[in-house]
Amino acid sequence: MSDLRSLLHPKSIAVIGASKTPGKIGNAVIENIKASGYTGEVYPINPKETEIAGYKAYPNIKDVGKPIDVAVFCVPAAASLAVAEDCGQAGVKHLIVITAGFKEIGPEGKKLEEDLVKIARKYGMRITGPNNLGVMDTHTPMNATFAKDFALKGNIAFISQSGALCVAILDWSFQRGLGFSQFISIGNKADLNEADFIEAVAEDPNTKVICLYLEDVVNGDRFIEACRKATPKVPVIVFKSGITAAGAKAASSHTGALAGSNTAYDAAFRHAGVIRAKTMTELFDLADAFTKQPVPRGKNVVVVTNSGGPGIVASDAVETLGLTMARFTEETLKELREKLPPTANIHNPVDVVGDAHADRYKIALDTTLKDPNVDAAVVLLSPTAVLDIEEAARITIEAAKAHPDKAVVAAFMGGAKVDAGVKLLQANGIPTYTFPEPAVATLRGMVEYGKLRSEVAASTEWTFDDVDKAGVKAIFDKVRADGRDLLLGPEAAQVAELYKIPAAPSKLATDADAAVAAAEAIGYPVVMKIASPDIMHKTDVGGVKVNLNTKEEVVEAFGAIMESCKKAEPNARIYGVEVQKMMPKGDELIIGMTKDPTFGPMIAFGSGGILVNLLQDASFRLAKGLSKSEVEQMITETKAYTLLKGFRGAPPDDIPALVEAIGRVAQLCRDFDEIAELDVNPVFAYPKGLSALDVKIKLK
Repeated sequence: MSDLRSLLHPKSIAVIGASKTPGKIGNAVIENIKASGYTGEVYPINPKETEIAGYKAYPNIKDVGKPIDVAVFCVPAAASLAVAEDCGQAGVKHLIVITAGFKEIGPEGKKLEEDLVKIARKYGMRITGPNNLGVMDTHTPMNATFAKDFALKGNIAFISQSGALCVAILDWSFQRGLGFSQFISIGNKADLNEADFIEAVAEDPNTKVICLYLEDVVNGDRFIEACRKATPKVPVIVFKSGITAAGAKAASSHTGALAGSNTAYDAAFRHAGVIRAKTMTELFDLADAFTKQPVPRGKNVVVVTNSGGPGIVASDAVETLGLTMARFTEETLKELREKLPPTANIHNPVDVVGDAHADRYKIALDTTLKDPNVDAAVVLLSPTAVLDIEEAARITIEAAKAHPDKAVVAAFMGGAKVDAGVKLLQANGIPTYTFPEPAVATLRGMVEYGKLRSEVAASTEWTFDDVDKAGVKAIFDKVRADGRDLLLGPEAAQVAELYKIPAAPSKLATDADAAVAAAEAIGYPVVMKIASPDIMHKTDVGGVKVNLNTKEEVVEAFGAIMESCKKAEPNARIYGVEVQKMMPKGDELIIGMTKDPTFGPMIAFGSGGILVNLLQDASFRLAKGLSKSEVEQMITETKAYTLLKGFRGAPPDDIPALVEAIGRVAQLCRDFDEIAELDVNPVFAYPKGLSALDVKIKLK
């Protein structure tokens, strides 16, 4: 873990390239440090000046003669290496390299950036950037950036890969009234990256929520570790850009084809306990709510409204987003029935109707929020001539304070007429929106965090002790020695057997007599398939024969398969024919693995056989750290789960056996990093047990 306290709360800052000239970065940075109220030592470094912004200036950082926590680079990229050497010799701990002109401009800049990192490593310095806006901490206070303004003091830590986005968000935040604990621009991430800053700000008592804008993740394992440590203490919300599949390398396996470029981030964020925001607006809606409202204990929501239409809109949003409209106790219904007029709807959504005064909001909120079946509330208001909107806002605030364990959000719909009420709500910690849907979406995100936090706390990697790693290694070594990266069917089936993954018995036959012997050992009926690493679609070239029941049929099939495949694929390496037990028909599933360059092996489960590409029905999880409960969840997320439970009177399949098989595949992929792709397709699921019919394993 990086100790970044001396970066975020430094006792001394040097600005290298500080300037007296307005409009220069070196001037903006030193003026911002001064204007922020920073109380530590400040050292402008400029050989042409003796004083800048009221601080004594020095020609070189080595001339200061004192330890310095942070040096901010406001010099051209070409000068950065010499300046870094000076900083190292002066004993500087942290470099904030605002300067651009590094890897973002191409190979020459990349080399410069690598050399800068080498110098930092030599002296034990840490780098933020280069090519960034800088760093703020409002509680230090410190504004070591060239932004136009200093963030409002608050409890949101914002970490951004884009400096330009930082500037825009900062300007917007004043209008929204959002306060930040830290505002960190990480730029090129040559050294310190998102994981380092997540670890640091999660330990800060002034931070209640961590928000990130990311274009990529440098180290997947480290990112997940940092987030899993942070999320039990504070929510971590990420807006990840670059989500389309454009430019993603297509894998040759079915699993790889199912996994788009965005899938790994979804799986990683979920495993790490991270909430993924779909838009920048949602990112900060959630951040604002987390700093003001409690995390709901459950997903049961009450909607209180003075208008039927918005109540329906909110109810639709609740159900669509996976929350639940709360069902009231009889005591609650009785109290509402007695206190509200007959025209009111006492069932959820509670509609106090259009002629309501603020007192009806008080009745509805006080009564429903004390109901044990209610976890959160959405308060909707349409401005009518008879309603005191500010009084309704005060009642909402009082109700929320009276029930501090229940989240309350509001949508006061309108413009100028509701403005005073909206400001009152926001000033008193009630997140407020123009329409119902974002209010409900915010609650959904808060509920999701509560669920993810519990899952992270409870989950441990599921492992099996009864596997034969040495046996699998021997098979892989043999395949490598043979100059192949693709296992033959019988080899892959043997790997499955060594990890106790149920698979149909399979043997390799190099001639017709061996095929007969294999069939009789396995037991009829059998399937025969061409054994070649160069023939992917065996059926297309006559390389598969099914339902063979006699010696004569096996002999005939062997000859036909060999003749057909040699004719269709004359250059293919053919090792013989695979003889496999023909299994009874079951529900067809797929278990697979594809490698993500950032997060490693991803396990897939879904509908298999010919339905793989048709239905695109698959859920994914990371193999690393995969828990039993995560496996169970991924099964329930698919359309295949409907069949597995028993569809239209059919008996349910053996789901526990399937869960275990997925867990064993995940361990196989963790144990052997050299597995590049793995497809078990189809897997036949039965009321008791299951059987893998086709196992494909490709090595790096």
